[in-house]
Amino acid sequence: MNAWPFIITAWTLTGVASAGVAAWSYLAMRRAEAEAEKLTRR
Repeated sequence: MNAWPFIITAWTLTGVASAGVAAWSYLAMRRAEAEAEKLTRR
């Protein structure tokens, strides 16, 4: 049995999930910075 299809799929899913978490974190950081900026402008 060839394990390479499983390995490639696992690494692909890991990469996609990591990119998704990074994007989600980046967007959450941007929202938090915008909220903090609103508080300092008052």
